[in-house]
Amino acid sequence: MMIRVDESIRREYGIALYTTTTIVKVTHDYDIEPLLSELRHRLDLSSKDKIKDNPVVRALRDFYWRLGIDPTKVRPSSEALLRRFLSNGRIPRINNVVDAGNIASIETLVPIGIYDLDKINGSLVLRSALKDERFIDISGNEHVLTGKEIVLADDTGIVHLFPHRDALRTSVKDDTTHILIVGCSVDGIEYDLARYAVNRTVELINVLSK
Repeated sequence: MMIRVDESIRREYGIALYTTTTIVKVTHDYDIEPLLSELRHRLDLSSKDKIKDNPVVRALRDFYWRLGIDPTKVRPSSEALLRRFLSNGRIPRINNVVDAGNIASIETLVPIGIYDLDKINGSLVLRSALKDERFIDISGNEHVLTGKEIVLADDTGIVHLFPHRDALRTSVKDDTTHILIVGCSVDGIEYDLARYAVNRTVELINVLSK
């Protein structure tokens, strides 16, 4: 499924989205430890102070500032995942699909979104929010938007408050069978890295589904 990016947003922020779809079987019975062990060996667990110097993190932080979001208070999702992993060598365990996306995001620092494709209605567009538009996040909390935000929306409404909060309606649940995976690049992040992050997510889903 393609996502149309509003041209004014594309020009201002250099946003490009790489997407793919795949069929999955969501499970909670999987062995994630080999992947985490590989990450622990690959990453310097004492390097939290150096994260801000990573070029992908810098690009995402600059993007957040331009959106009016303080990235030291609301961190880019990939940076937050990496910091948590460097703190305790673990990730939040949700299910095999979400965990695969989180590992790919830690590896690449590219934000990854995963959505239940069967819950998406019509076409998807990345656009500016409407004033007083309402959004129910993955925790079930409702937000009333100012109109300054960027959102990913289908014909029914918002599925993602860009670039850091998913909607409850299209989140991956136990009965999800068909997903959309989205990798985001902005000014300073190569599109090929977003493509790799999405393809790596599919690869890791397959590993965790065996």
